[in-house]
Amino acid sequence: MSFRTTHARFDAVICDIDGCLSPESSTPFDVDALAMIAAHNRKAQAQRDRPVLTLCSGRPQPFAEAMCRLLGNRTLPLIAENGVWMYVPGDNLYVLDPAITSAQRQMVRDAATWLDDEFGPQGVSQQPGKACSVSLYHRDTEFLASLRPRISSEFARRGWTLRVSMTWLYINCDLAHVSKATGVARLLKYTGLPADRCAGIGDTTSDLAIRDAVGWFACPANAVAEIKARSDYVAVAEEASGVVEILRHLSA
Repeated sequence: MSFRTTHARFDAVICDIDGCLSPESSTPFDVDALAMIAAHNRKAQAQRDRPVLTLCSGRPQPFAEAMCRLLGNRTLPLIAENGVWMYVPGDNLYVLDPAITSAQRQMVRDAATWLDDEFGPQGVSQQPGKACSVSLYHRDTEFLASLRPRISSEFARRGWTLRVSMTWLYINCDLAHVSKATGVARLLKYTGLPADRCAGIGDTTSDLAIRDAVGWFACPANAVAEIKARSDYVAVAEEASGVVEILRHLSA
């Protein structure tokens, strides 16, 4: 399955969600900007004169699928849960990374139980909807960040091969061998798209996996400094408005 444009530099734009298409917080969506992106995707799929925007996110698969539908992507797969899932909208197909074993899924469940027992009483909650990872939240971000060394140490002590990283508001605990990088590799293999025919958009260091997998990369104005330094284009606008700006730049 492939999607190729005519007379356009790129066939696909692989975009993060949090910090790019929506805030990581509970702030409402910028519906006007998302409507513009959806209009871009409609034209891209009807006219094949510009790249379709798809997703590569740490968000749970149901959230990413809903965003995919909102943005009108009927053509290209998306990556959710930091590489755990590939969702193919045209076939309504859900594909778990085949490198994930049943034993590893049990390991994640065991880790989730320990995290809940240990930190739940302190107000740390777990983001619902994840199948092979755990995302932790606390309203006090500094307190949450202070837990990261202890979590990493306990995982190592128990032999749980989980990567522990921090986003703007969450601690992510992911299988060490699964990431946005492996997810993008699966997306490219499934579609047959070459890396140099794909662009990427991200805002935090986890999106360097997208940067390293595509031929061109951009970020919204709210991106961290390390991402800006690796970007071919830095938007003036933030988040979804910045993505609109980037798509316009690509279509110019």
